Amino acid sequence: MIRLLMCTAPLLLVAGTATAQDHQHQPPPTRTPATAPAADPHAGHDMSPAPELVDPHAGHDMGAQPQTADPHAGHDMGGQAMGPQDVPTSADDAGRPRLPPPPPAVLSGPANAADAIWGEAAMTGARAVLRRENGDVRATAVIIDRLEVGFGDGEQTWLWDAGGWTGGDINRFWWKSEGEGDFDGEIEGEVQALYSRAILPFWDVQAGVRQDFREDGEDPTHLVLGLQGLAPYWWEVDAAAFLSTEGDLTARVEAEYDQRITQRLILQPRIEVEASASDIPELGLGSGLTHVEAGVRLRYEIAKEFAPYVGIEWSRDLGGTADLTRALGGDPEHTRFVIGLKAWF
Repeated sequence: MIRLLMCTAPLLLVAGTATAQDHQHQPPPTRTPATAPAADPHAGHDMSPAPELVDPHAGHDMGAQPQTADPHAGHDMGGQAMGPQDVPTSADDAGRPRLPPPPPAVLSGPANAADAIWGEAAMTGARAVLRRENGDVRATAVIIDRLEVGFGDGEQTWLWDAGGWTGGDINRFWWKSEGEGDFDGEIEGEVQALYSRAILPFWDVQAGVRQDFREDGEDPTHLVLGLQGLAPYWWEVDAAAFLSTEGDLTARVEAEYDQRITQRLILQPRIEVEASASDIPELGLGSGLTHVEAGVRLRYEIAKEFAPYVGIEWSRDLGGTADLTRALGGDPEHTRFVIGLKAWF
């Protein structure tokens, strides 16, 4: 308290003196005009130029710094957004010492640690189940692609096109069968037995035999080499070459595509092309392209495994095959309306 009074006493004395002097020398009051200029807010301030700041780097050697090579020199960076740089890790550092190998005791135990607890016999069966459930699955399917009746050109015909497989993801046994007949009892068809192996995620190579059944009693047998899979834009392709026991070489390519209109209504374009390397008069075939079929089918999936359909199909013999067909009194071109069923199980 005493120190506070000692500090404030001089201030009070100065303030009191200034007040007395103001009362003694104060001029008489005058009337200030209404438009008197405002007092300068900077009056009495020292406005002399401020002293220059001292450069903190004065006396330092600021010579040209060595430039670092641009890692992107020569790269075309036009229109590219600059993303995070590829920062090397310790694995890329050639100067980093290599880790020592694990001690021998680490590998001294059983190949599978669980054998030491549950026994090798029990774990061998468990590992077999694990492999089977994670890629070694065996499955079987039967697919009826077309089972239909056709009406056109004053004739009624029917046909089948079916197949199936059994096996795993890599190796399978495939069977295929297709043919056609009329309601007068004439039937012609074929059956194939094939070994199929996956060579790409969506493609299988197939090899085997094909046996034909014909009305004229000529039932040739063929060796088969084919390729089946899913082409770009989801076209299902089945292509094969056939070499008969008579030395005749023929080929066939089928392609179809499912255009889903709704979850149940599906439009399916389909095309099939056949060719022969030589004239085969007994089969009514000329060399070159022999036959083409193109059609479209609209099916309704009552269930995923059961779908009736309707459609229209156009077919024509080509080249020398068309000439042979005309010579035998037939028509090389046909159009028919079809009703059928697609199923699988």
